[in-house]
Amino acid sequence: MAFETLLYEKADGVVTLTLNRPKQYNAFNLQMAGELQQAWSDIKSDPEVVVVVLTGAGEKAFCTGFDVTDVASGDTQGEEKVAYEDSPILKLTSIHNGCWKPVITAVNGMVNGGGHHFIADSDLIVAAEHATFFDTHVKIGLVAGLEPVGLARRIPLEAVMRMALLGGSERMSAAEAKEIGLVGEVLPGADLMARAQDLAAKIAQHSPAALARTKRAIWESLDRGLHDGLRHAWDIIGEHGDAPDMMEGATAFMEKRKPRWPGYTD
Repeated sequence: MAFETLLYEKADGVVTLTLNRPKQYNAFNLQMAGELQQAWSDIKSDPEVVVVVLTGAGEKAFCTGFDVTDVASGDTQGEEKVAYEDSPILKLTSIHNGCWKPVITAVNGMVNGGGHHFIADSDLIVAAEHATFFDTHVKIGLVAGLEPVGLARRIPLEAVMRMALLGGSERMSAAEAKEIGLVGEVLPGADLMARAQDLAAKIAQHSPAALARTKRAIWESLDRGLHDGLRHAWDIIGEHGDAPDMMEGATAFMEKRKPRWPGYTD
């Protein structure tokens, strides 16, 4: 898979997707946004891919949001007037692109502004001890709107408001992020990717279809009330009943062997 702003590596059912602009602290531009759309499309349609590990290149930053040099140069002039559904810079994450394969995010450093799209839409998050979380939108005259809305589904509102309104004057540490449930684990930087890959390998053992449909049922429930969310999950369970995975899982258990799961595409 050839990209200029991303690294894409696939092995044993796991894609490791790396934001690869380390000199720009892995800030995304229009090119990276387009390449991310392509990457998620490839992941969705590849039956060999079960789970994704997402990280950033280098040790300083995971992602520092949209590249402010593009804003200053006028490359994105008028972008804020584009309809939400049509904006290329709002198709960054698996969920933005309708990809329901599990995503583990390994936060290897700073997360600023738009970098929180990836955090808000991740399934599991592990962070290096030196990782920090902050938002400088208001500091440079921009509205901190989209990322806080996503984060408000994961962490207390006061923590979201603190990040959005302080404009980077204070930064949330990895330890503080774990305390409020924004990340699941905090590790020494040297151990970060090994742990992310370990989690991915464990997930990749399971039914790809069951994993994707489980993720979809949970995430889509967040846009519904409880009763509607349960009904929708029930419909997804029924959809899964037409897949061969249930029979294969039971047969493998009876035969005392590892299941031979069929591939899955969203």
